[in-house]
Amino acid sequence: MGYQSVPYIVSLFSAMLWMYYAFLKKNAPLLISINSIGCVIETLYISIFLAYASKNVKRQTVKMLFLLVGGLYSVILLVTMFPFKGTLRVSVVGWICVAFSVCVFAAPLSILFQVVKTKSVEFMPFNLSFFLTLTAVMWFGYGLLLKDMCIAIPNVLGFVLGMLQMVLYGIYKNKKMPAEVVDEKKGCAAAAADHVINVEVPPGTSDQELRSFSSNNPAAGVEKPAVAVTSENSQEEKCTDTLTAPPPPLPPPNPSFDDIVIAHLGRHAGEQPPIAVVCAA
Repeated sequence: MGYQSVPYIVSLFSAMLWMYYAFLKKNAPLLISINSIGCVIETLYISIFLAYASKNVKRQTVKMLFLLVGGLYSVILLVTMFPFKGTLRVSVVGWICVAFSVCVFAAPLSILFQVVKTKSVEFMPFNLSFFLTLTAVMWFGYGLLLKDMCIAIPNVLGFVLGMLQMVLYGIYKNKKMPAEVVDEKKGCAAAAADHVINVEVPPGTSDQELRSFSSNNPAAGVEKPAVAVTSENSQEEKCTDTLTAPPPPLPPPNPSFDDIVIAHLGRHAGEQPPIAVVCAA
């Protein structure tokens, strides 16, 4: 599945909402300081993500940023700024913050289902679950001391989810993965190994002969990975020309790719046994 930008964007959006709530509530320096740091960190995460993501993922991430941070946040500001006044405005913004905080805390539920399905805690580190629980307890106590239910309520869910994660970690930390999951991983490894090609090249073979084979091959549409050639004349020489595979299906006796290369370059084969090996990157 790959990394996604959704958790970072939602966390940035939640931190901005809590800062807005803290400014309306007044006398909440901890909310302002913590969430301002959170905004900086999440912005940094999103910037790094955008720097290394593909074009399609970048486009989706920027679109989501405009929708949440630019669009929805602006709508919340406008809706709460004019129709509501005083303490009513603070309460409305507070409960909006509660709703989005619950969404943030509910995000790890997919990981819990994955742990139960695979019987593996590979994707759920214990330290993360422990500090999630500890943070939820501290913020719950802070909310109780301030008699602010908007701060206390979401952290109840955070505490429950954190405890559930630690319980699942204790149950499955020594469990072995199911056979189907192991087979799936082995299948992925085997598929990756199929991209490695070993080709024996007789000594004295030049780069021009390799290029000649590539140009004379009739199957111009099917490509093989670029190969690195090692021979007597060159210790490690990378052939940048892309070799093409023979057209499937081949007539009997259906020679392999290695046989075709050796047959084409076999004019020196009678001199001495081949000593070089060509490996794909």
